[in-house]
Formats: sequence, structure tokens, C-alpha cells
Amino acid sequence: MTTAAAKTMTRTWQPLCTRADLVPYSGVAAWVETAEGPAQVAIFYLPGHEQELYALDHHDPFSGANVIARGIVGDLKGRLVVASPIYKQHFRLEDGQCLEDDSVALRTWKASFKGDEVWIEA
Repeated sequence: MTTAAAKTMTRTWQPLCTRADLVPYSGVAAWVETAEGPAQVAIFYLPGHEQELYALDHHDPFSGANVIARGIVGDLKGRLVVASPIYKQHFRLEDGQCLEDDSVALRTWKASFKGDEVWIEA
């Protein structure tokens, strides 16, 4: 597939897992099919928050390892973040932006519940 063709493809909603597969206030890793091919995604479930599901790249750009789902979820300056378990960079859950390096951001996807299923737009 050419780059031009990939840019014209639209995202579609697809089932990813179930609520029972998630760990509250933590992350789990899953595979998702994107226009560019399969990708590893980190899903964070925060019950009780206005937005309960967040989906980010599982790949840590600083260490090169797929570990973001194993990071610690917290609040930094009023923003929900995940700290990479290797070098401890913080990424905002809402948009994937790294707080320590403005030039780095993780890819994000929309995720939502449909009943007890988790769906992702990829």
C-alpha cells in the first residue's frame, strides 16, 4: 500500500477486548489493526473518571521497548499521565504528549465501551 493510499483510509471502530480483560487504574496491552498494519496498543481503564478509557501506543520511543501498558498511572499538574516503566518519562493519557520532551508524543486512539466490549477506532 502506498503512503497516499494509507492517508485516504478512514479509521473504523473494531472490537478489542472485554471489560473483564481490563485492570482498573492500570493498563493492558493488545493488538489492533490499523491502516498501516498491526500495532500494539496500551489500554488504560480509569473507572469513575469522566473519560474511563484511554488508548496509546504500547511502544516506548525512548527505550524502544513495548512497555507503556506496564507504566504507572497518575496525576501530574492536574493531567492524567502514565509513566514509562523504563526511563520514567510521563505521557498524557488524553493526547500522548511527553511532558519531559515536547518533540515526542505517543499515538492515541479513541476507545469506548459498547456494553461490556471495548471498541477502538483504528
